[in-house]
Amino acid sequence: MAIERIVNTGVHDDGTDDQAEEQFESSLRPKDFKNYIGQERLKKNLKLAIDAAKKREEPIDHVLLYGPPGLGKTTMATVIANEMGAQIRVTSGPAISHAGDLASLLTNLQDGDILFIDEIHRLGRSIEEVLYSAMEDFKLDIMLGKGPSAKSLRLDLPKFTIIGATTRTGALAAPLRDRFGIMHRLEFYNPEEIAQIINRSADILNVKIHPAAATIISSRARLTPRIANRLLKRVRDYADINGDGIIDTHIAHGALDLLEIDAAGLDPADRRLLEAIIDNHSGGPVGVDTLAALTGDERTTIEDFFEPYLLQIGFLERTPRGRKVTDKGYKHVGRKRKGQNETQASLLDEDEIGIVNSND
Repeated sequence: MAIERIVNTGVHDDGTDDQAEEQFESSLRPKDFKNYIGQERLKKNLKLAIDAAKKREEPIDHVLLYGPPGLGKTTMATVIANEMGAQIRVTSGPAISHAGDLASLLTNLQDGDILFIDEIHRLGRSIEEVLYSAMEDFKLDIMLGKGPSAKSLRLDLPKFTIIGATTRTGALAAPLRDRFGIMHRLEFYNPEEIAQIINRSADILNVKIHPAAATIISSRARLTPRIANRLLKRVRDYADINGDGIIDTHIAHGALDLLEIDAAGLDPADRRLLEAIIDNHSGGPVGVDTLAALTGDERTTIEDFFEPYLLQIGFLERTPRGRKVTDKGYKHVGRKRKGQNETQASLLDEDEIGIVNSND
């Protein structure tokens, strides 16, 4: 049976032992567009689609949200459900292992319900094929029996909406991808938006934080809300033990230094990745499989977690022959490219890295 959660107005409740923790995480998530910070282009387009669907009194078209992890795809799905006034059922691609699991989910939906499938790219091909007619015609084809006596049964489904989330949209089969009427990529946030998210989360957590401290944390949060909230909670812990619970610049620097997160938001694993390319392959190019063997990380971890941010800030580049460390990447880890003289190295100052941290 597929793992499923029924969510009303953004409150997750799956009856498990970590229900309290999930509700705690949910409390940091905005419930509507008004409180959702960033992604202005996406919000504008979705609001138009939602208003049009409500005016016609029909469900919103199927939505595919894609982009790097931690940017708010699950949160946006909940916001869409709240704005539509609909119930949302939550599952994930790996949890749907058989076509019968999907059939059970679909037949239990009501008119206007939203089915959110996280990691939709991990659905099996046979399960994707069941979705084709379900998404397009709201029909479910079921085979009864096996062999010559097998019969096909077509069931009517309610008018529902599927919201899919994926970090790898290219891994979706084209026929499934084409059935989403609304497709949007979530972009990395800017440091100012991350600082706003940190201040909002601090208010929810009843933590007093100085604006300058929020700026320091935002500059090291990899332009990602999930990481920003995680860092905020770790800095809060540090403030409770080593201070009076108030997060100022001294506390923020102390906590982030303890976590070994540098001014660009890189942790030891990120720096190890850059150094592996420099030390073992003279800065690249190097294939991702070779890089995975060098670092001990999975290929998908490198592609989905490390690379997007390193590419975004210009420390890494992709070439037809593999990954290369840029001059900015060399400068950040304190290395010099072979043949680079002192004058060339000095031209790469911190402004080129794109770090926003006036308090460092």
